[in-house]
Amino acid sequence: MRYIRNVALGAVGIMLLTAASAIASAPPNGSDGSLEWRTVTSMELPAKALNFKRSLDGKYLFVLTEDQRVLVYDQRNNLQGSIPVDPGVTDLDIAPQGQLLYLIDTEKQVTTTMAIDFIVDIDITNSAFKGEIDAPVTIVVFSDFQ
Repeated sequence: MRYIRNVALGAVGIMLLTAASAIASAPPNGSDGSLEWRTVTSMELPAKALNFKRSLDGKYLFVLTEDQRVLVYDQRNNLQGSIPVDPGVTDLDIAPQGQLLYLIDTEKQVTTTMAIDFIVDIDITNSAFKGEIDAPVTIVVFSDFQ
């Protein structure tokens, strides 16, 4: 069963790589007698995908598109951001947790390493604070963790 699940997830990844729209060429569910598959998720991409990588922790999907962008999606396929890249970038790889992005530019024969940080808004509504309410910087200390 684990083998079938891994093959099915691999099939989904291949569909993401080759799909230019939400319409996939393979049926969503099926079997060929020795292999079964079912579509777990599908998403429409804004441009043709050249390559993709998923972080080992499964939190992020990085998609290199032909319009010179790396699209970063979260686990729920929500676009988290878009990174512009040079036209010669033809391949990418990522560090295990997605904190570094490695780009290969075959035109310039250059590899580039980019550090990636995700900006997260923290809702501090109704939180205790000290100082002016409209201060440009707010430091929040959570001391109730157990």
